[in-house]
Amino acid sequence: MIYEISHVSTFDYAQPVSVSHQLLRLKPRETERQRVARSTIAIDPEPATREQRRDYFGNEVTYITVQEPHARLTVRASSTVEVETGGAPFLDFGPSWQEVVRELGAPREPQALAASQFCFRSPFVQMDEGVFRYAVESFTPGARLLPALLELTARIHADFRYEGGVTDVWTPVAEVLRRRRGVCQDFAHLEIACLRSLGLAARYVSGYLLTRPPDGKARLVGADASHAWVSAWCPHLGWVDVDPTNNVVPSDEHISLAWGRDYGDVSPTNGVIVGGGAHSVAVSVDVSRLERATDAAR
Repeated sequence: MIYEISHVSTFDYAQPVSVSHQLLRLKPRETERQRVARSTIAIDPEPATREQRRDYFGNEVTYITVQEPHARLTVRASSTVEVETGGAPFLDFGPSWQEVVRELGAPREPQALAASQFCFRSPFVQMDEGVFRYAVESFTPGARLLPALLELTARIHADFRYEGGVTDVWTPVAEVLRRRRGVCQDFAHLEIACLRSLGLAARYVSGYLLTRPPDGKARLVGADASHAWVSAWCPHLGWVDVDPTNNVVPSDEHISLAWGRDYGDVSPTNGVIVGGGAHSVAVSVDVSRLERATDAAR
C-alpha cells in the first residue's frame, strides 16, 4: 500500500515568541516493510537554522530555531510511504516467555543485548504489583511468548474503554489500570509496563493508522490521528508489533513514525520558547491511500 500523509501542527501564542527551538520527529522510519519515497517539513515562519540527524533509537529528527518574533508557528510534514503487508506471527513457533526472560537477563547474541535495554522502567512506564498481577493472567508458567502476547493484547482491548479527555501524557500507568479508560497512548504504555514487569523487552511505537469512515459516510480530511502501539522482542523473529487499542497485529495500514522506550522518546514535536505566554496547539493528520504507485509521482 502507498500512502500520502499530512501532519500539521499549529501553535498559537497569546504574546509574541522571540525565539523558538523545536525538535521534530515527523519523518516516517525506513524498515524492512516500509519505504519512504518522499518526506518534507515546511516551517512558518522560516527557521534561521535547521539540522537533520538520527537520535539514539535511529529516528529521524529535525532541529529548528526560529529567531524572528511570531504569534503563530506552523509545522507541516508531508510524506509518501509504501508499506508491505506483513504476515501474522507463527503462534506455534518460538520459546516460552520465561526462556526469553532468561535470554534477556544474560544476552549471548547482539540482538538480545540490544533488546535488553527495553526491559527497564522509563519516565512514562512505571511498574508495580498491580501491573504485574494483570500481566501474569496471560503469561502463565511455560506459556509460549507469542500466544501470551496476543492474549494480553486482546484482554487490554476488552477490559479498557477508549475515551479521550480522561487522561493526559503524564497519567501514570497505575491510574490507567485503575480507571480502565484512556487512549492509544495509555494502552501502549500499559502493555509495555506489563511486559517489562515480567522481564520482557517492549518498546513504544508511534505512527499513523488508516481510519475508515462509517458506512455511507465520506472520510473527513484531517480526521485521522497519530497512533501508538507496542513492539515486543522474540528470539529468531525479532520485534513483533501488537496494537492493544484495536486488538490487531499491525500490517499494511499501520505506518511507523518513530520508536523508543515510551512516548517521551518519540513525541512528534518538543520545544523550548522565549515569550509566548499562554498558548494553544492544534494538530491535523490526514492519511490517504493512493490507488497505484504512479499516483505517488504526481
